[in-house]
Amino acid sequence: MSELTNTDSSASADFSLLVDGLTLKVTAIGDWSLATIATNHDRLVAALDSLEYENVDYDFDGVTNLDTAGAYILAKAIRSTPDVCFPYELRTQSRGHQVLMREAADATIGRPAIRNRQWFDILVRMGKATEHFFAEVFDTLAFLGRFVTALFRQLLTPHTIRWKSVVAHIEDVGLNAAPIIMTLSFFVGAVIAYMGANLLASLGFQVYMVDLIGFAVLREFAVIITAILLAGRSDSAFTAQIGSMKMRQEIDAMEIIGLDRFEALVVPRALACMLSAPILTFLAMISGMAGGLIVAWTILEGISPTLFLARLQAVVEPSHFWVGMVKAPVFGLVIAIIGCRQGLAVTGSVESLGSRTTKSVVQAIFAIIFLDAMFAIMFYQMGV
Repeated sequence: MSELTNTDSSASADFSLLVDGLTLKVTAIGDWSLATIATNHDRLVAALDSLEYENVDYDFDGVTNLDTAGAYILAKAIRSTPDVCFPYELRTQSRGHQVLMREAADATIGRPAIRNRQWFDILVRMGKATEHFFAEVFDTLAFLGRFVTALFRQLLTPHTIRWKSVVAHIEDVGLNAAPIIMTLSFFVGAVIAYMGANLLASLGFQVYMVDLIGFAVLREFAVIITAILLAGRSDSAFTAQIGSMKMRQEIDAMEIIGLDRFEALVVPRALACMLSAPILTFLAMISGMAGGLIVAWTILEGISPTLFLARLQAVVEPSHFWVGMVKAPVFGLVIAIIGCRQGLAVTGSVESLGSRTTKSVVQAIFAIIFLDAMFAIMFYQMGV
């Protein structure tokens, strides 16, 4: 054990160094602030040159005043060997001194690297991701419950529903989105027809391409395309709109004057999505069938528009149409709920707004695909 005490009578910041085995104990006393530590860094470095240690123990019980400069000087002197990171311990009765010194030590000495096995780190990441996933599901279901409560409360008094807001959102969600949805559905129907033509024509069954187009467009593709475009277009808009209101504290102001956030913001958007989704799905069905009809008429001999429509009416059951239409309002509700929940979860930063907007789109698309799979299983069990 060796001890070195270095005291400068002209300075009010003093220190002592004690080496016990491989542990260096740094005891600081006095006023370690910017005004009194001009020469302490050089004194510390000179005193540490002849010492060997692997751990650092700070004792600040005798420090009367400590600022960022003093903490940095104490930590920087210990870090005189740039390629070594020393584990350290800190003892002080002052909470402020502890925070300052820990930040300075972490910045200069560095935290010792924590060695984890790779497989263990993967398990930790999987566990955290699973926990976050179920937390998001729970929060979404809780939000859905509050929405249902607010909706039924307003349905009992229909005059309290903000119908002007509902109509405005229907125009934005439905009318303005119709062109892009119909265009995309048209091309999807054409692609399905091309794929069916390549396969079925080689087998001599090109007439069955009508069955394929009718089944695929009516039952799956029309509603899925509509829902995904609503998730990317309207869901992100809901999150951005409500999130911006949250950042400007408009929602807090609404609640102060007695307005319920669910009745004013969530219910109109949810009703608009639930009403617009079936209409948009119907338009997507027509557009997709038109794309398939044009391709069949132009590239296949013997399939005229009249034959296409007659075959479609003869072999495609109405149940396929209703399967797609039943799923549409459910998808619309889920999209609105996720978008509004993420918007209300925005904090005061722009980064939070961007993050929540991205999350709302990703979660909405995931929920759509998951629910579509659940619907497929349910309708299969029902024989529909």
